[in-house]
Amino acid sequence: MNELNFLLQTLYSISINDVIDILLVSVILYYLLKFLAGTRGWQILIGLLLILSVWMLAKILHLNTLEWIFENLWSIGIFLVFVIFQPELRRGLAKLGEKGIFRFLSPTNKKVVDEVIRACLFMAERKIGSLIVFERNVDLTNYIEGQVKIDSEVSSELLITIFTPQTPLHDGAVIIKEGKIAFARCFLPLTISTDVPSNIGTRHRAAIGISEETDAVAIVVSEERGEISISVDGKLYRNLDTLGIRKKLYKLLEIEKPSVYQILRNKLKKEMKK
Repeated sequence: MNELNFLLQTLYSISINDVIDILLVSVILYYLLKFLAGTRGWQILIGLLLILSVWMLAKILHLNTLEWIFENLWSIGIFLVFVIFQPELRRGLAKLGEKGIFRFLSPTNKKVVDEVIRACLFMAERKIGSLIVFERNVDLTNYIEGQVKIDSEVSSELLITIFTPQTPLHDGAVIIKEGKIAFARCFLPLTISTDVPSNIGTRHRAAIGISEETDAVAIVVSEERGEISISVDGKLYRNLDTLGIRKKLYKLLEIEKPSVYQILRNKLKKEMKK
């Protein structure tokens, strides 16, 4: 009976603020785990949990030496977490801004994407290697080296000319920013992930690397296999066909996204049909 009274008193003492607090913590943990799943950070997290389990076991069994070691490491534990998870934290902050209110300041229109797709299909048929990166919200200037400023309208002919072998700008990546070819011959950070396929080259590793560090979308044409791949959020989608490329780029770059007016009109039509 006393236990029942205690349980009832505990339930009555829970306020709406406590419920909101628990819900917010649960949502944050859920999205944190979802974000880390399948990444290098997930493996590190599992390792940290194993270390924590050993520490708890040492406390239960009163293993004094292990307890002393872990208690002294705890003081620098937070700093180590920030150092270890630096790439994941940077990606997380980039993704927070991905849905920001300033997305409309750097639009990518349908014509630009179609010109890039046309160029990639042409180069894939002739096995001309290329790497084209769409900048979204994160400024890529701090992540590229050796770039040559272009500042030109996007056209398939110009992209093909840039990546034609033996031309001065063919090596490196092209950066598309605010609907224009901003830079060519850009050297990007390579991925350090051990999960990437062993048969991919430097272009693919650079595409994965820039998409790990930022919210950019990279499209790669392999000169060995003539296949087209897209990298986003540190993941590589390989050997895409024309429809797959167009569908993925349109979605990632929000091409032909319905306006608020169109969404409301469609909802109104559905309601009127009922």
